[in-house]
Amino acid sequence: MNREIIKIDEEKCNGCGLCIPNCHEGALQIIDGKARLISDLMCDGLGACIGHCPEGAMEIEVREAQPYDEAMVMEEMVKKGKNVVIAHMKHLKDHGEFAFLKQAVGFLMENQDRIDFPVREVIQEVHFYQPGSAEKEHAHVNGEERNGAPLDHSQNEPAQGFAHMSMPAHQGGGCPGSRSMSFSSPSKTNGVKPEPEETGSALSQWPVQMHLINPGASHFQDADLLLAADCVAYSVANFHSRFLKGKKLAIACPKLDSNKEVYIEKLISLVSQAKINTLTVMKMEVPCCSGIEQMAVQAVKLAGRKVPVKSITVGIKGDILEEEWL
Repeated sequence: MNREIIKIDEEKCNGCGLCIPNCHEGALQIIDGKARLISDLMCDGLGACIGHCPEGAMEIEVREAQPYDEAMVMEEMVKKGKNVVIAHMKHLKDHGEFAFLKQAVGFLMENQDRIDFPVREVIQEVHFYQPGSAEKEHAHVNGEERNGAPLDHSQNEPAQGFAHMSMPAHQGGGCPGSRSMSFSSPSKTNGVKPEPEETGSALSQWPVQMHLINPGASHFQDADLLLAADCVAYSVANFHSRFLKGKKLAIACPKLDSNKEVYIEKLISLVSQAKINTLTVMKMEVPCCSGIEQMAVQAVKLAGRKVPVKSITVGIKGDILEEEWL
């Protein structure tokens, strides 16, 4: 499958090793004086190591790679101790990878008899960790409550509540604008009273630009995907409430964007690997916008998996001209 993964420029790498402790997954090692990616399976592609490279020798690339394996990563990290496991799980939470986080919790619970540190303590610390508030994360646990919240003693659902934690503006290395995040529509308005016709944003993930999205991100699994031309959201007044609500979003401009071959590769991965349920394509009525529909149709054909594809054509005044299943 095609997914985002670390790429190391060996000419720039001086073998300092500063990236190693910041890859808690254990995907990096210094071999023959250079940092090396030793396993695609163990690289989550989130780029926490990038900001710790003083030579700028690391970047994220999209290429054919084996799917990330959380169980394999946890198997290696429990050998490194409690603190490394906690750091890894907080890293997943920082990036909104709650599917992987629940897999990590499940691994700990299933293997707690052979792990030499208190599994429940790890799960509780990660459970109460609020990304972006590191000063509070070591608060004392007193009795049955921590910061007023009851501890979760469930043996069957230890990860309950993880998906409701707030997300930070930016954590770790790499570009903050390309970090994958899942989130709920905001309920607060920062003191500004919305107008009656305002319904709020229906956006539930980040990033949204096709060059930046990661098809392997957990929020795309079994999702309904909306692939929209850049101009659509500016043209359609009720874009969020009518078309985006309940869907994941990817945007692109078939006329101005470069390297659109990557878009087709990512769409193939979304269909065949993430197994999206449906694909809705929204395009403007102008001829140059038809390319986004062509990319979607081509990708589904190449993916070899049947996915319902709906095409919606938007007029330049924001009216819906046509809706059809392809």
